[in-house]
Amino acid sequence: MKKIYMLVLALFAIGGTVMAQAKKALQTVTISTPSVQCESCKKKIESFLLREDGVTKATVDYKRKQTKVSFYTDRTNVENIKTAIANVGYDADDVTANEESYKKLPKCCKKPEDGGGMKQ
Repeated sequence: MKKIYMLVLALFAIGGTVMAQAKKALQTVTISTPSVQCESCKKKIESFLLREDGVTKATVDYKRKQTKVSFYTDRTNVENIKTAIANVGYDADDVTANEESYKKLPKCCKKPEDGGGMKQ
C-alpha cells in the first residue's frame, strides 16, 4: 500500500513538473514590418510590445523591416503580437495597420506613398 501511495505521489510530481514546463514555453518569431521607417518607429513598437502580456523581448530592425519578438506561448500568440503592432500604426505580416493609430504617427513614420519616410 505504501509503495502504491509513493508511486502515485511520484507520478503527480513528475506530471506537475512537465505541465509547468510546457506552459512556460518561450517562442521567438520574426514578423515582417514593412512600414517601419526610422529609429522613432523602432522605439514606438518595442516599447509598446514590451507592455504586452507574455512578451519578454522585442527588437525592431528598421533597415531590414523586421521585428523579432520573444514571448511565452501560454500568455500570448503570434496573431496577438501582429495585432499589437497594427494597433501602434504599423503593418505586421498580413495584418494591416490600425487606421486611427496610423494617422497619429509622426510624418517620418508614415509610408513614403503618404508623404512620409526619412529624407535621404
